[in-house]
This record gives sequence, C-alpha cells and structure tokens, in this order.
Amino acid sequence: MPVANFQGLTVLTLETRRGQEISRLIETYGGKPLHAPAMREVPLSSNLEALKFADALLEGKLDAVVFLTGVGARALSNVLEGVHPTEKFFEALRKVSVIARGPKPVAVLREWNVPVALAAPEPNTWREVLQAIDDSELDLRDKHVAVQEYGVSNPELLEGLRGRGAHVTPVPVYQWDLPEDTAPLRTAVSSIIARQIDVALFTTGVQVSHLFQIAEQDGKKDALKAGLENVVKASIGPTTSEVLRSYGLSVDLEASHPKMGFLVKEAAEQSEALLQRNRLHSG
Repeated sequence: MPVANFQGLTVLTLETRRGQEISRLIETYGGKPLHAPAMREVPLSSNLEALKFADALLEGKLDAVVFLTGVGARALSNVLEGVHPTEKFFEALRKVSVIARGPKPVAVLREWNVPVALAAPEPNTWREVLQAIDDSELDLRDKHVAVQEYGVSNPELLEGLRGRGAHVTPVPVYQWDLPEDTAPLRTAVSSIIARQIDVALFTTGVQVSHLFQIAEQDGKKDALKAGLENVVKASIGPTTSEVLRSYGLSVDLEASHPKMGFLVKEAAEQSEALLQRNRLHSG
C-alpha cells in the first residue's frame, strides 16, 4: 500500500472515458470509489462550421489555427475526411501558424507531421495560450485565426485573441451532454446530500455543471451545494477550479500537475486533514 492513503474514505469520481482507470487508482490508494459518469461526447449534428473551416484553410484564407484538445483535433479530422483528402488537410495546416493548448493536441499534430509554432505550458489554460502568443511576439493584427473548440466555447480566449487584433472563427467539433443513464449521477447527488461522500475528484468543469444540472432537475441544487461544503473538492487544474468557484464552492486541493495520477495521489495524501477542516468549519 502506498504511503499516501485515503484510509477508507469514500471517493466520488465523475470521469467517463477513464472511469475504470481512476476507480482502480482510488482503490490502490486505499479509497472506496463511487463512480458516476457525468457526461458523454456528442458529435455536433451539423458540422457546417468544421466544413467552412476546412474550405477557408484549403483556400489559404487562414493565418493561424489553435488546437485546444487532442480528442477535438482527431474529431475534426474525422469530420473532414469524408469531404477532403486527409493529407490535403495536413498539408494546409503545415502552411499556417499552429498553436496547441497542451501536450495532447501536440501529440496528435506530431502524428500528422504538422509543426507546432507555439505550445502553451502547464497548466494549459486559455491564459497560457495567450501568454505564449505574447511571449513569442506573434503578431495577430488583422490575421485570420480559427480556434478548434471542445464541448463548450471559451469566450475569454476568443476575446483575448480579438483583443490582439485577430479575426477569430470558433470551430466547434463536439459537445458534451448528460449521460444516457443519469441514475448514477442522481445517486451521487443524493449521496453528497446525505454526507456519504468524503472526497470528490473533478477532472473537467463539465462534470461540475452536469452534477448541478441533475440536482436542479430534482429540486436539490441548494442541498447539493450545502452537501459539497462537507466534501473535499479536488480539482485537476485551474480551468476546472474556475468552474467550481463559479458555483460558489471553494477548491480544497488543486493537483500540482493537471494529470489524473497527480490528482489521486495528492488527494490521498491530504484528504484526511482537509476533510476534518471542512467539517469543523461547516459544523
């Protein structure tokens, strides 16, 4: 057993794609996982924006493309492959300035043999994207920039790019919806309210929004917020922390690196002390 240990605490994970993996990690660190998938990926029914983006790129009308996620980059390629030869898409990308938000889109672009002009450093939020642009002195004035979006739009990034003089086109590729089976999520809400959850791990802000969406449907939004005051809220990084705070919640722990392994290990190390502090304050 690792030195860091949840000591039998009940740990909620809302992870979807890597739910089994994170549940096993929680068990390895001595916790009891409660797994409630909070979202599913839904391809946009209309991919008009993606097709318009491809046309503009192939016609040489774009100066830069920002990739925010690896999954979104692949989805974009999949959407376009029925319309344009894939290699033509990659060739066109090689002719513009490509900006990546973090290691996952960088890895995909490397597979495509597309050079990355700028990669945002950790913690890979929109702030680091803008900072990387400023540090590199990349001039965006009157440049046409496309931004591959992931599920929800990022108005701060779009406004930041426009503030630097760019003509910005968002390219939504996929969005997040509630899971088809919401029963586990409803159980999670009830368990939080009943104080049966000690620690909640959040790996994306969408999980927070969907948890509250389900609670609101059942008339339990205020009770969920009150219940979460007693729970150790552990966030994978700044973007997720911002969403928690937007619901009026404090973030008890933010992973030192935005990776699942760091999140679970650091939560295991600190949860006991944080839990006692939270319950002391909430009475």
